[in-house]
Amino acid sequence: MKLFDAEWAPSPRRVRIFLAEKGIEVERVVVDIKNGEHLRPDFIAINPQRQMPALLLDDGTLIDDSFGICRYFEALQPEPPLFGSNPREIGLIESWLRRIEHDCFQAVAMSFRNKVSVFKDRGVSGQWPAIPQIPDMVERGRTMWAAFMDVLDRHLAGRDYIAGDGYSMADIAALVSIDFGIDTRLPDPRDGHPAIADWHVRVSARPSASA
Repeated sequence: MKLFDAEWAPSPRRVRIFLAEKGIEVERVVVDIKNGEHLRPDFIAINPQRQMPALLLDDGTLIDDSFGICRYFEALQPEPPLFGSNPREIGLIESWLRRIEHDCFQAVAMSFRNKVSVFKDRGVSGQWPAIPQIPDMVERGRTMWAAFMDVLDRHLAGRDYIAGDGYSMADIAALVSIDFGIDTRLPDPRDGHPAIADWHVRVSARPSASA
């Protein structure tokens, strides 16, 4: 199998951290999305969605979603469990993953895509039309970001990790989303949110965080 990866993008980083926590090694093919390698015919032939990460299995099956890829490897190698080891943990982690994706990651993406010139009127021929940027969505993203950080800080008070008693995929998803938001110039949530600041130090210190 081959994992098509991109160095700076957040979704591939989720998978790299997950695999590092599992101790799983996969052949990586790094795609330079900054220089448009994902838009070239040879990559489009592999993944028409033009997205990373993408896992190409030996039988030709393609999994082109970061959570789908992680779920695949969780099923192959359940230990250590990162999606939960009992019904309570599984439910908590899943609910937090949805909240992080919808209220945090999408807030970053909304702000980023509506202010960066490379995304102006960007579409994909044959799949979806050009989508204009909407300046008001930048502020909407910032508002969502701030609201989520208040919620997360209250939740983390007195806790080491987001869902359950141990480190999980929820912590991976939140770390990647928050680092992405900081990198794209959203307000740093570690300022004024002591529980997030403590949690961020804790999860960033894990060797997998630099994967």
